[in-house]
Amino acid sequence: MRIAAAQGHPVWLDPEATTAKVVSAVEQAASGGVELLAFPEAFLPGYPFWAILGGVDRLNEPRHAAAYGSYLDASITIEGPQIRLICQASSDLGVFVYLGIAERSGGSVYATLVAIDPTRGVIGTHRKLMPTHGERVIWAPGDGAGLRTHDVHGLQVGGLNCWENWMPLARYSLYAQGEQLHVAVFPGSAFAANTDLARFIAMEGRVWVLVAAGLLTAADIPKDHPYHELIAAKPAGFFNGGSGIVTPQGTWAIGPVTDSEQLVVADIDPAMVSRARQTFDPAGHYARPDVFDLQVHRRRPQVTFGD
Repeated sequence: MRIAAAQGHPVWLDPEATTAKVVSAVEQAASGGVELLAFPEAFLPGYPFWAILGGVDRLNEPRHAAAYGSYLDASITIEGPQIRLICQASSDLGVFVYLGIAERSGGSVYATLVAIDPTRGVIGTHRKLMPTHGERVIWAPGDGAGLRTHDVHGLQVGGLNCWENWMPLARYSLYAQGEQLHVAVFPGSAFAANTDLARFIAMEGRVWVLVAAGLLTAADIPKDHPYHELIAAKPAGFFNGGSGIVTPQGTWAIGPVTDSEQLVVADIDPAMVSRARQTFDPAGHYARPDVFDLQVHRRRPQVTFGD
């Protein structure tokens, strides 16, 4: 199976232009025989950079209210035209897509990882369980509804957003569903590579790991944004990628790749997962279900009206 990460810059807070970049990347991937393509966290329409640069300020801060309002307005819905266009590209080109989006629901935004099947369309929407630090004043906490693996040409594939990949029970919930390929999406900064998190997940789960990380510089942010000066003060490579593919033995098959807008591509052998699990299977012969018990609640909060 040929898989790839689409490492690139979004057209920040421009959902239509970023959708066009997503479709172009799917076309490029298909022309190279890629069967599964992953995009970075919140790639459509872009990561709220000021959340981690100190731009959250105090309660009812007008500058943050303006930044949040513009981000909410630029965020997309699962039923919206952007996802429809990407689903059509996936269908036309036969590429399974994992796409990180900022999902709008009412007045809230979720960091959502969308799974798009070429024949069935959207089959998974995983909302990030816990936004990280400053992200919590921008993204709402998610739920377990999307903690699912998906069959892609006979391979069980699951995915998590950024620091969710540090959450052992979230990872285990995917291992327990037979995950063989783990998709880990990040906004950038070569984070997964620099901390060896991707290698650890590969060795712990005996899975292939596909890291999709993004790029973001001050040049991507409009100068009239309320927090432009925060990113303008950072080095040019504020988010500098770090995409790559790790084998079930914990070695990099390719990458990590930084500072380059490109598809990071590798052919993976599912048989390597089976061979690696001869010595260790965290959700199988090493699980000890008589000692440990995990319950995953997949309810998505909703309101029910009795009238």
